[in-house]
Amino acid sequence: MRRRAFLDLAGGLLGGWAVGRVGGSLPASASDRPPARSLPRPSLLIPMDDSQANHLKAYGVTYRALTRGTTGEWLLNYRGGSFLLPGDPRTERDAALAGVSTASVSETDVVDMRGVIAAGNMDAVPLEKAPKIAVYVPPNTAPWDDAVTMALQYAGIEYAKVWDAEVVGGQLTTYDWLHLHHEDFTGQYSKFFVTYSGAAWFAEMVQRNQAMARALGFPHVPALKKVVAATIHDYVDGGGFLFAMCAATETIELALAAADVDIAAAYADGTPPDRDASAKLDWSRAFACQGATLELSPAIASFSDFDGHQVNHPGRRQPLGVYKLFQFAAKIDPVPTMLVQCHRDVLPDFYGLTTSFRRDGLKPGVTVLADEPGAPWVKYIHGEAGQGTWTFFGGHDPEDPQHQIGDPPTDLSLHPHSPGYRLILNNVLFPAAKKRELKT
Repeated sequence: MRRRAFLDLAGGLLGGWAVGRVGGSLPASASDRPPARSLPRPSLLIPMDDSQANHLKAYGVTYRALTRGTTGEWLLNYRGGSFLLPGDPRTERDAALAGVSTASVSETDVVDMRGVIAAGNMDAVPLEKAPKIAVYVPPNTAPWDDAVTMALQYAGIEYAKVWDAEVVGGQLTTYDWLHLHHEDFTGQYSKFFVTYSGAAWFAEMVQRNQAMARALGFPHVPALKKVVAATIHDYVDGGGFLFAMCAATETIELALAAADVDIAAAYADGTPPDRDASAKLDWSRAFACQGATLELSPAIASFSDFDGHQVNHPGRRQPLGVYKLFQFAAKIDPVPTMLVQCHRDVLPDFYGLTTSFRRDGLKPGVTVLADEPGAPWVKYIHGEAGQGTWTFFGGHDPEDPQHQIGDPPTDLSLHPHSPGYRLILNNVLFPAAKKRELKT
C-alpha cells in the first residue's frame, strides 16, 4: 500500500469513528459494523553494513525466507547490500535465533529508502525463489575443508552432494547452482603425489577415483574427468549457475581445452606426456582462459601458468597482497554488482592450489570483479556461457591465507563478518534474483 492510500484509509476510518461519536450512536450489531481493516505489517530490513551482528548468517535468514515462499529484495549498494523482507513473525524469530540484526521499517521508511536508492548508484533487485544447491564432492572427502560447504553449513543453507556418477547420469539439471572446489578435472590428483604419495588419504583418493572410472565404463580417471567437465559446461550452457574456487577453477579450464589431448596420460597409465600438448589445446571450449602453458613435470605440483601466484612452483611463487573489489553501476550491471556486495572493498588475499588468474590469459568477454591493483593477475572473475553464468574465485579459504592439508577447519563463528566469505554467499543468493535483460 502506498503512503497516500494508507493515509486516506486511516483518515476515513478515523473520520467515521468521529462522526459516530458526535452523532451519539454506534452500529447496533456486529453485522452493521464496517469490515475490519488490518493495518499493514512493517517490513523487515536486514542491514549489511557495520551495524550487522552476523553478516554470514544474514544470508541464511534471507535464503530460508525464500524457501518458505516469501519474496524479498536485495538492496544493492544500500548499507552494504542489505535485504528487505516482509515482516512476518517466523522470519523475525529466525533472525533473532541466528543473532542477525534486523530493523522494523514502516511504509514511510520504505518510501524514503526507495528515494535514496533511486537517486544513487543503487538498485532494488527482487528475490523470488531460493535456488536448489549442489556441491561437487566425493562421498568420502579428503581431510581438509571446503570454504563453501563451511559457509553453507554456518549460514544454515541446505545443499546436496553430487559426484561423477550423478554428473554423468544427468542429475545436474535438477539443481540451479553448482559449486566446485578441490577437484582436479585433469585427472592428475592435484599432483599431490609430489608431497603426499605415502599418505593413506592420497592412496584412498586414487583408489576411489579409479573405481569410479571403471564403474562408469571409462579407461582411466582423466577420460572420466574430461566428460564430467564437458557435462558441467553443458549444464551452464543450459542455464545453470556455476561457482568454482581453488584448483577447480583452473583444472576445469584445462580439461575443457584438452578434450582431444592426453595431458594427464603419464598419471593415468605411465605413458610419457605429450610435450606439444600446450599447443594442441582448444581454448574456445573453456569458460575464462584463452591460453596457458601446461606444467608437464611430475616433480612440480602446479597445473599451468594460468595461475598468477604459482604457490607450488619453486622459484615462481608470488607473495600475497590485497585485492580490491570493483564498483559497478547497479542499475545497469546488477549481476556483477550483486557478486561484489560487501561492507569492505579491500580484502586480504589468500592462497589456494590456484590462487589467481593471469590477466593476459583471460578471454575478452570476462568481467573482472576484483584484482590486486598493479599486479598481472586478477582474483575474482565472472562471465556468461550460453544461458547460464560462471564465477571463479581464486584461493582456498578467505580466513586462512596459507591453509595446509591436515590443518583444522576454520571456525566461522570467529569470523561472522568475514568479507571474503560474504563474496561466497553472494554467489549462493545471486540465482534467487529475478531475471531481466542485462547489459554486462
